[in-house]
Amino acid sequence: MIDWLRPRSAQQDRPLQLEVGRRSLPIAIKRHRTAKRLILRLAPDGSEIRVTMPRWGQSADALEFARSRQTWLEAQLQGVEEIAPPGPGGDILFCGTPIRIAWDPAARRKPRLAGSELMVGGPEEGLHGRIERWLRAEGLSAMERDLAHYCAVAGVPKPKLALSRAQRRWGSCSSSGTVRINWRLIMAPEQVRRSVVAHEVAHLVHFDHSAAFYALLDDIFEGDMDGANAWLKAKGRSLYSQFG
Repeated sequence: MIDWLRPRSAQQDRPLQLEVGRRSLPIAIKRHRTAKRLILRLAPDGSEIRVTMPRWGQSADALEFARSRQTWLEAQLQGVEEIAPPGPGGDILFCGTPIRIAWDPAARRKPRLAGSELMVGGPEEGLHGRIERWLRAEGLSAMERDLAHYCAVAGVPKPKLALSRAQRRWGSCSSSGTVRINWRLIMAPEQVRRSVVAHEVAHLVHFDHSAAFYALLDDIFEGDMDGANAWLKAKGRSLYSQFG
């Protein structure tokens, strides 16, 4: 519990920065009506420091709190992989397999998979965006198929699917029934992607992590769930290394 919080003034917050490991990182403040203490996190891509605090706290409190945890932030930042956008001749992962970017400025702009190569044309400027849009489209198509399959196995209607850009969650299921899956999973092995979809389908029946939920998940998922979870734990952050 942080007991030195000062009452919030009427002055609006000014942008805050903190030097961490020779980098100046912005401090993003989120005030929450139920928060009773300060919570500090580093963005998964290392782009900012995130502080959650009570609604009445001041930005100065967030800065002081972040400074008090500077050593921890530096250690966290060292573990973040720098984003290295894919370029001509480089590789990206697609369903767990590296594919080479075969760029020809005279070719069609729209990427096309040909064996182990991704054929893509147009100017080099914007190449990263074209590749990401292709991956997202492939991801949506694959995940729609996954979702339809597991819903059929579970005997539930197929809900709306939306792609997520979440930094910490691979999937979610809202109370309205919409299933959201992190688009980056199209880069993971197929079994890993499908395990996340199956997990969210099980939540359509059991909106918790009860024994009944896990029993249903075991029934509908045909793969190695422990292996898929282990892959995500060990290598999941690498899916952010090229597309933050």
